Amino acid sequence: MKLRIQSINFDATASLESYINKKMLKLEKFFDEILNVDIYLKVVKPETATNKEAEIKISIPNVDFFASKTCDSFEEAIDLTIEALEKQIRKYKEKNTNK
Repeated sequence: MKLRIQSINFDATASLESYINKKMLKLEKFFDEILNVDIYLKVVKPETATNKEAEIKISIPNVDFFASKTCDSFEEAIDLTIEALEKQIRKYKEKNTNK
């Protein structure tokens, strides 16, 4: 699994990047066919309380999954985005095992 983190308009801290890596490893245990993960972190303008946006795109053979969430912190946005992706992957796995 190739993991690429892009922070737009700010520099991501090492602790944030290690947090993301840890979460992505859990997702890889959940579904082992993941090829690429692209993570985009943005600070949304104007400056409001919920201005941290996380977008995650997961590529597996023949399918891409995408989710985006905006929250108070990047950690919270990452958690919610991963939850949404887990639902998408779970649906995909159920659909393909029923064939």
